[in-house]
Amino acid sequence: MVKLNPHYKKLISSYLFPKIQSKVSEFKQRDAGKTFLNLGIGDVTKPLPPSIVAALVDASKELGSEPTMQGYGPSSGYGFLRELIAENDYKGLKITADEVFVSNGAKCDIANIQEILSQENSVAICDPTYPVYLDSNVMAGRTLDFTNGQYQKIIYLPCLEENNFFPDLPKKPCDIIYLCSPNNPTGIGFTYEELKKWVNYALENEALIIFDAAYEAFITSENVPHSIFEIDNAKKVAIEIKSYSKKCGFTNIRASYTIVPHDLIIEGQKLNEYWSRRQDTKFGGVPYPIQKAAAATYSPQGQLEIIQLIDEYKLQAKVLREGLIDLGFTVYGGVDAPYVWCKSQKSSWEFFDDLLENHQIITIPGEGFGHAGKGFVRFSAFAPLQIIKEALNRLSLCVTQ
Repeated sequence: MVKLNPHYKKLISSYLFPKIQSKVSEFKQRDAGKTFLNLGIGDVTKPLPPSIVAALVDASKELGSEPTMQGYGPSSGYGFLRELIAENDYKGLKITADEVFVSNGAKCDIANIQEILSQENSVAICDPTYPVYLDSNVMAGRTLDFTNGQYQKIIYLPCLEENNFFPDLPKKPCDIIYLCSPNNPTGIGFTYEELKKWVNYALENEALIIFDAAYEAFITSENVPHSIFEIDNAKKVAIEIKSYSKKCGFTNIRASYTIVPHDLIIEGQKLNEYWSRRQDTKFGGVPYPIQKAAAATYSPQGQLEIIQLIDEYKLQAKVLREGLIDLGFTVYGGVDAPYVWCKSQKSSWEFFDDLLENHQIITIPGEGFGHAGKGFVRFSAFAPLQIIKEALNRLSLCVTQ
């Protein structure tokens, strides 16, 4: 008789974002005549820049012509894009094209990278944080049951007001460490000093850091690095994952990349070779038109368009952050990331419900990102500026903390 993967039974009933969408849909059906403002959205709201659209069209036309058509592409990405990534995003950091693996979204690689690692590894995860880090390890069998708001065997790293949302080093050795900077949901970026502590810890304890830098394009603080590889010796202990989704508006067409340095060696084996073997077996590669679109973001015109796009989101984050502060809320983030982490005297789900039911403002409850997120909600600056201003106006009239 066929048997199921028993570890799926440990998962909380549903993934966070579909659960919230279902709850929002219920309120919308009940209050059909009211206008809901979505400040929970972690998705882009501005169209693809013209250079990217042109590249998609041109590459698609190539596929429709016999002299220029392409068949299966390389699972690790076309050389033209891997080289552009190494030369532009890692200028001066000595990352080579064969250390770059192009993929179809950071979420996929974050979830899949643990496949090449032993099930026996202990795992440390920031709390609160992006749910995929935790759920993928639950599915893989690295946890025990979910009790009192946490999975047994996971090493939780609380990110709290008391530690300025920088997690303390684990009190006992761990094997795999997930770090996200700037962090989703808190919006806080690791400083050079803080990140160096983690690299040193990994070196001393022979640990691996899986570093999610999906929001690095939004960094404005000079003391926050854009890559973990700016830290000495990080290539020996870290894998880095970046995405075109929020930076370039690729949330629908999907493209990202993972850096697996040749210097990263575990049990005498290069993880670069392990990951390459995994991708060759299980991944069919990102479509040619999408990779050509990603390559277009490095052109002079593409760079101008991307900077303009990010600047608009940064302005929205500034308006949202300062508006909430002016209304008397305690907030964090919104400087190096498009998310504002807002504190309430209520529980995060109560605050979420209050905003949704009484003011038709959609946010994300902090507890959805982990036990340490209680008492917070996440506001997103991806919402259009007029929506942000209207939400602030509603809050100014009637919301109470």
